[in-house]
This record gives sequence, structure tokens and C-alpha cells, in this order.
Amino acid sequence: MSLFTLLLVLWGAVTLAFLAVMAWKSLIGMREEDVVILDPAESHLVAEQQHVIATMLRLTRWAKTFGFASLGLMIVVGGIYAYKGYLAFNGQTP
Repeated sequence: MSLFTLLLVLWGAVTLAFLAVMAWKSLIGMREEDVVILDPAESHLVAEQQHVIATMLRLTRWAKTFGFASLGLMIVVGGIYAYKGYLAFNGQTP
């Protein structure tokens, strides 16, 4: 397996993880409210809402990490692909 193929597989795996985290984040985010007005009888909902917010913040960090890793790998794979094309255009073997 060549380095180019390995990088493509790695990019695909990282991008798939990014999409999975984003889907999970959107499912969790459906329970998040912008404004919560509660009376004293509903005080147990405060802890639930704080848990949802903490989960969203944790997922945001993972989404940024996987997103930037996917972008970086895409740039590297694109650079290698362009370099191979440049060499082939000039009659050299890549």
C-alpha cells in the first residue's frame, strides 16, 4: 500500500469520525433550550440542562479537532495529488 493510499484511508476515517461527531452533536443539541424559565417545582430540570450544555461543549471540542485534522489531511492529499500530476505532465514518473 502506498503512502498516498494510506493517507486517503486515514483522511476518510477522520472525516467519517467528524461527521459522526457532528451528527451526535445535532441530536444532543435538539434538547438544548436557549432560555429556560423554571419555577421551583421544576428545579431538577436545571441539572439536566447543564448536563446537555456540558456535553455540547465537549462535542464541540471533538468536532473542531476532527474537522481541522480532516482539513489538514485533505490539503496534504491534495498536494501529493497535484505533485504527482505535475510530474506526470512533465513526463517524469511519479
